Amino acid sequence: MTTPGRAHIRWFRNTAPYINMHRGKTFVLMLGGEVAQHDNFSNIIHDIALLKSLGINLVLIHGARPQIAARLAAADVESVMHKNIRITDTAALEHVKDAAGSLRAQFEALLSMGLPNSPMQGARIRVCSGNFVTARPMGVVDGVDFQHTGKVRRIDVSGIHDQLNDGSIVLLSPLGYSPTGEIFSLALEDIAVNCAAAIGADKLILFGAEAGVTNRDGELIRQLAVSELENLTIQDTAQRTLLQTAQLACKQGVPRCQIISYQDDCALLEELFTHDGSGTLVANLDYEQSRQADIEDVGGILELIEPLEQQGILLKRSRELLEQEIHCFQLLERDSRIIACAALYPFPDESCGEIACVVTHPDYRGGQRGQRLLRELEQEACNQGLKRVFVLSTQTAHWFLEQGFAEHSRDELPDQKQALYNLQRNSKVFFKDL
Repeated sequence: MTTPGRAHIRWFRNTAPYINMHRGKTFVLMLGGEVAQHDNFSNIIHDIALLKSLGINLVLIHGARPQIAARLAAADVESVMHKNIRITDTAALEHVKDAAGSLRAQFEALLSMGLPNSPMQGARIRVCSGNFVTARPMGVVDGVDFQHTGKVRRIDVSGIHDQLNDGSIVLLSPLGYSPTGEIFSLALEDIAVNCAAAIGADKLILFGAEAGVTNRDGELIRQLAVSELENLTIQDTAQRTLLQTAQLACKQGVPRCQIISYQDDCALLEELFTHDGSGTLVANLDYEQSRQADIEDVGGILELIEPLEQQGILLKRSRELLEQEIHCFQLLERDSRIIACAALYPFPDESCGEIACVVTHPDYRGGQRGQRLLRELEQEACNQGLKRVFVLSTQTAHWFLEQGFAEHSRDELPDQKQALYNLQRNSKVFFKDL
């Protein structure tokens, strides 16, 4: 007869493969403001402490929507929404900062506990919060000025990794900061997706009210591939939002996203350390490869670059010209669909080459695919004996500067390129030594 004590020991023994699998991995946990209001919140904190003790690197991202709404209502400040996004004016921003700061302190306090005879005994967890998220204003959309509501512009990847390597849990609030010292209210999902993709997280774990995503009959869907989501209809708005967040994260390179319940005790541990899990797994199973383009790809490339040509970001290319230059293009392909492209035009007499037409499909931006193609073309330029590469840019200068390019005079361009230089576009010239 198996005693309850031995049953627990055997369960613990069965978790060994998962403990070994997860050790040293990086997980991002997205916890909405509702989590902190639930009675199970302290248990979730205890489980987070356990994950840390098992050698898992953790980034926690907390929301504050219900806390913000409560503060606005108490102060009799109208909460104006447009397309389900809060417009943050100057008065509302003060309450946003207050709610985010208060909730951050609550997380830090609970993670600092170490009372004897409690699950936190001996945990000694260090929590690091900071200005890891650079933001930009959302701006004017549909004629509506969102004021202090913003979007993620950049994640401080090296800063986060430094803290994780130093043994800290990184805690991010739903705020972002601009280089000019402004504070922006950000969507929790925006931070979670961008952070998980940027730092190369192994998992993004999303906490919702229900145990994952359910079908029309109310049955839990255990696992979904990204390619299956397009034809899936989810009635529940909250579940649909979580699923869309998981889908976007997977498209940006996060291998796995898991949707679990914040109401169910031990849901986090059950999801990570049992075979069946407790929620819904969204896996990035689609195949993605890099290859040289051929004549059959002309239509796909034209479809990819046409929107940027219409916006004036790229110089317009005709089908005939693209057919002649197709051998210069490198592609990223996912499930037989072209999702990114870039081209290298060599000028061997000047020992340099032009990199052009670096484009990523909007659904797949944020996963460093442009950087991947750029590195591949730089390596190809080296293989051809070229010493440097250059780009011409009108609107993406900062991105190329971040990739190691430096601005130069157009007089340094190869003679053939100078003769074709479009004065009307007035593109800036950037070179990079290889």
